Parts: sequence; structure tokens; C-alpha cells
Amino acid sequence: MFKTNILHIRNRLKELSENLLNPLIALLNFLKITPNMITIIGFIINLIASYYIYKGSFIYGAIIILIAGLFDMLDGMLARKMNKKTKFGGFLDSTVDRLSEGVLYLGILLFYINTSNKIEIILSYSAMFFSFLISYTRARASGFRIDCEVGIFTRPERIIALVIGLLFNQLYITLIIINALSVITVLQRIIKVYKDTKILN
Repeated sequence: MFKTNILHIRNRLKELSENLLNPLIALLNFLKITPNMITIIGFIINLIASYYIYKGSFIYGAIIILIAGLFDMLDGMLARKMNKKTKFGGFLDSTVDRLSEGVLYLGILLFYINTSNKIEIILSYSAMFFSFLISYTRARASGFRIDCEVGIFTRPERIIALVIGLLFNQLYITLIIINALSVITVLQRIIKVYKDTKILN
């Protein structure tokens, strides 16, 4: 029931955002902007956010992450709605998503290295590690033709949690939450693949 509610909320938010962004999608298409261009711009914006986080300007960092999140939605929407989907575009989008999230955690890690907070340094690294592991489990499962987009804490939830933590200057608590829920998500995906591979066998 809980998983169903989360999925329903995600779908409703996605539907709402797409309706709001449709005029912008039409404009981008008119201007000959490609989804891959938007993907790269989004990554550059996340690099800027990472810099502000590293410098301790958390509110600016959070706002810039939200702007980057807009570009993250736009590239996929433009590709789908304007029939510009390509295999390379999908690969680039997934790869840049990992890079974007990685540089944000790098900014946090560098900030805490400067403050010499050892626990926060470890939490920053492990949050990045588990975020990559969540993505890896899905990618590995796809090799078995298993749809493994399950779990309570996928990338959108991690980014939202990170933005809230930055806005309210509660990064320590946020990192603990991200780590804990990411571990749960990894376990959920492992269980999902275990059950589905037993069926396939």
C-alpha cells in the first residue's frame, strides 16, 4: 500500500509538471534546442550548485539545484513529446544524472573536509556511494530484462531531501536520512531481483 501511494504521488507530480512545462517545450523545439543540449546545460548548472555548496552558501546551492532539476525534466519531455528520443540520448541522460548527483555530493564532501567534521565526511561519501549503488542495481537488473525501478528513495526523493537540508541548514540530519533510506532502497531492489530471477529460472 505504501509503495503504491509513493508511485501514485510520483506519477501525479510528473503529470502536473508536464502540463505546466508544455509551452516551454514547444518554445525549445521551435528554437531547435535538442534534448542533449539541455542535458549538458543541466549538468553545468549542477556544477555551479556544487561550488556554492562547497563554499557554504547552502541557500544559493539549493536554489541552483532546483533550476538544474527543471532542465532534468525538460530534456526527457522534449525527447518524448517532439519525437527526438535516441538511444544515445537516453544513455547520455542516465550518465549525466549520475555525474550531476556525484558533483553535488562532492561539493558537500569538500565543504566538510574544510571543517574537519569526520562523521559528516563519511556520511557524504557513503551517500554518494549508495546513490550510485541504487542506480547500478537497476542497470544490472535490466540485463536480466527485469524492471527494477522500485524503492522508496530514488533520485528525485534524494534531490528533494538534499534541497530541503540545504535550505534549512540541516545537512547532517539530511545525510543520515539519505544514507538510511538509500540502504533500504538497495535492499528493496535486491529482493525484487531475487524474486524475479527465481521466477525466470
